[in-house]
Amino acid sequence: MIYQGDSIRVEFVSDGIAELQFAAAGSVNKFDQKTLEEFSQALAQLAETKDLRGVIVTSSKPTFIVGADITEFQTLFADVEHTKKWVHKASRVFDQLEDLPVPTVAAVAGFALGGGCEATLACDYRVADTTATIGLPEVKLGLIPGFGGTMRLPRIIGPDNALEWITTGKNNSAADAQKIGLVDAVVAPEKLRDAALSMVKQAIDGDLDWQAKRQPKLDPLQANDTELTMTFVTAKGMVAAKAGKHYPAPHAAIKAIEDGARAHREEALNAENEAFVGLTQTDACHAQVGIFMADQLVKSKAKKAGKQATKEIKTAAVLGAGIMGGGIAYQSAYKGVPVVMKDIRQEALDQGMDEASKILSKQLERGKLDHKKMAKVLSSITPTLLDEAVKGVDIVVEAVVENPDVKGKVLAQMEDVVADDAIIVSNTSTISIDRLAKNLKDPSRFCGMHFFNPVHKMPLVEVIRGKKTSDETVAAVVAYASRMGKTAIVVNDCPGFLVNRVLFPYLAGFAGMVDEGADFAAIDKVMERQFGWPMGPAYLSDVVGIDTADHCTEVMADGFPSRMPRDTDSAIAKLAAAERYGQKNGKGFYNYGVDKKGRPSKEKAPEVYDMLGIEKDGGKEFSADEIIARTMVPMVNECVRCLEEGIVNSAAECDIAFLYGLGFPPFRGGPFRYLETVGLAKFVELADKYAHLGEMYQVTDGLREMAKANKSYFAG
Repeated sequence: MIYQGDSIRVEFVSDGIAELQFAAAGSVNKFDQKTLEEFSQALAQLAETKDLRGVIVTSSKPTFIVGADITEFQTLFADVEHTKKWVHKASRVFDQLEDLPVPTVAAVAGFALGGGCEATLACDYRVADTTATIGLPEVKLGLIPGFGGTMRLPRIIGPDNALEWITTGKNNSAADAQKIGLVDAVVAPEKLRDAALSMVKQAIDGDLDWQAKRQPKLDPLQANDTELTMTFVTAKGMVAAKAGKHYPAPHAAIKAIEDGARAHREEALNAENEAFVGLTQTDACHAQVGIFMADQLVKSKAKKAGKQATKEIKTAAVLGAGIMGGGIAYQSAYKGVPVVMKDIRQEALDQGMDEASKILSKQLERGKLDHKKMAKVLSSITPTLLDEAVKGVDIVVEAVVENPDVKGKVLAQMEDVVADDAIIVSNTSTISIDRLAKNLKDPSRFCGMHFFNPVHKMPLVEVIRGKKTSDETVAAVVAYASRMGKTAIVVNDCPGFLVNRVLFPYLAGFAGMVDEGADFAAIDKVMERQFGWPMGPAYLSDVVGIDTADHCTEVMADGFPSRMPRDTDSAIAKLAAAERYGQKNGKGFYNYGVDKKGRPSKEKAPEVYDMLGIEKDGGKEFSADEIIARTMVPMVNECVRCLEEGIVNSAAECDIAFLYGLGFPPFRGGPFRYLETVGLAKFVELADKYAHLGEMYQVTDGLREMAKANKSYFAG
């Protein structure tokens, strides 16, 4: 044994050939601070080992190395000087691997991401098996590679390919990595270790010139000035178009590569270190790292629920076909849970099947599936007009019209049809689960399961617990949502639940400005381009449906009469009364159609300006800061209330709900992360400025106390 640590061991495995194996105690290998220290120690020992002729780098697990330990980032990045010292020291550990006086070969199976990918780059050769996925996804955390990736990758695969890999953060298959020269060979999983040994022996015997392979990584980037200039100009243009101004990481990646292009390894690494440290102090990095941590929390809760679930969902039924029912049925069938789609009208069943077929056809066109898979999914959906067909299913998802009386009758009817242990859920967006539960003899097996439209694209499912819902029911439904490929957030029952309850004050803040004469299109422009929403509030209202939004105002007014009173003279109410329902009938705040090339079009509706009394030349002007405050203060306040009332369990889960359910700007991290970025004390001050506009703008005593005590919603 050459070296033995908690996560790494090194020993001779053949004549003069050592194996450095990552073998962490946990489920995966990752570069936490302790592992990096062991890595350095192991490499130092190897460098001094007599009779060493070659090294293979392997993993004892099905996956190579998933990257750095992101759970350490918040502590590591808290102090700039500490961050500088850490990243400088850590990145030089990979130099130790690259500087070993013998040939090195990485044997890559499963994921080699981030630091895992960078470890392979420091080797002379890389052999991967067919399961390998390789990439540098750091930009998704608001960062760039910090262990030499921006320096080594361009010198191995060329600057064009490297810039694409690093600025997009995409993962790549072993075959794709081989095509561009990152991987030297791809083999079957059972042949991986032998292939690595064979390759290192070839290098030892002189059949492969490992020193010539290594040298370009130590030297300046080999490319002529004109080509290099064009490469960077093109990359900057693409990143500006795709990432925009809100995501600094891909821009910083280009600068790091450009600054290090004409430098030797040490100077190029210094350029990378400097860019990396700068990014660790940005709001975008804090937000995106926060998203990762929150997502891990939600996934761990879902995994735990899966283990606790006593009932496995093997078959399902959807009541109510149509677009939403068809989307739910498709998603269940696509993920391997056969589904019965029940309706009382044949036309609705046809529409539901058409919806599933459309989704599948688009995937077929894009090469995401083949005809065999498409046929299998469609055959897993059984459309029916008969109650009897639902008898043997494990779960029934009610997705009929959003009317409590209609839903109540359907739920009661189905309870008499299905087995006593079958779970019954309602896909409702606003109606109280406790109210609907009164229609059932056994409310313990009933809860809400709120899907977002379009079902196949939106990752969130709200699982709504009623007062009488059993833990077993919640666990089984969360497990079913996970199997459907969805992220489940468990919330407690209240009008609008979490997402729609919080969305209402946001839209009400928007409507208040429109009622004062603001141009709805100008508000959309600010909220999209400056705040970062994928859709401004007017456009979002059109997509959700003006009639749906108007109906929600009734539900919310019933639940929160003082804070969310119904205004029959609001912009939303006026458009609904005029049957301007949004995208669904081609007219809302905007008019929808197709342009000359047949592409969907969206134009401001001049008739809406007349209807709402908005001046044609743009209406009353509000500053960008005021528009953001008028819409976001009510939203954040309602999130705080939901947390304080126990509707949602944590700030992290609330953030994920809005990221995955509404497309909250990722660079802002979610409502609570946004609140903390603004600063609790500053937010309270801002809200107080608008408190005269109504209860929605008035902060809770709890938030006020948190601000005074300088506390965080993410502590502990």
